Amino acid sequence: MSFDTHRHFHDELSAVKVRLLTMSGEAEAALGLAVEALLERDAEKARHVILNDRAIDNMEMEVEEQCINLLALQQPMARDLRMLTSALKIANDLERVGDHAVNIAQSAERLAEARAIAPEPEIIEMARLSREMLSDALEAFIRGDAQGGRDVCLRDDKVDALHRSVFRILLTHMMEDPHTISTGMELFLVSRNLERVADLATNIGEDVVFLVEGKSIKHHAEDRGEDRPVVARHLVPE
Repeated sequence: MSFDTHRHFHDELSAVKVRLLTMSGEAEAALGLAVEALLERDAEKARHVILNDRAIDNMEMEVEEQCINLLALQQPMARDLRMLTSALKIANDLERVGDHAVNIAQSAERLAEARAIAPEPEIIEMARLSREMLSDALEAFIRGDAQGGRDVCLRDDKVDALHRSVFRILLTHMMEDPHTISTGMELFLVSRNLERVADLATNIGEDVVFLVEGKSIKHHAEDRGEDRPVVARHLVPE
């Protein structure tokens, strides 16, 4: 590869990173606005999230096209190859974050006129943690920070615990007053979508470790930095 070709290739890699950062910002903003729409019972904000999802979809296609072109034309090796394959996966994860934001916005539309029974502090905290994990995972990817990626993975347990707490709170409400069942199930779906966003951020954190170290830490607690045994958890419906 000539010097000019090499420089052009790395300029294109930088462009991919910038596009992913932009896409991450859009996905985070959509998630935040969807949760605002839910908590404020604001159907207009919910509609904005739904309509804006196409922009995130288009960004995914742009990143995919850039990566495939670089893979086909430059045939990169080692870390550059891992960078491009990771970028493809991350773009897909971010597009899915946008989809989860849409799901929450649709729930917000359906709940706009409903009586509030929400475990709002838990949902607010889940949204905050999920967005923070997503932002930190992308930053670790851009910096090539494997430890930052591991740190994101370790935070997933806290979101899972909040999700279980939301389920218990909602179940109590629904048992006490059957009229709240429809609202309770809708809010459980919101919690489930936020938990999925945290899972996607964790995926990105794992991809960062793969990019930097060339090894997969999926399903390997010891490689993620977890030093405690896995224990059985109370089941929460999917």
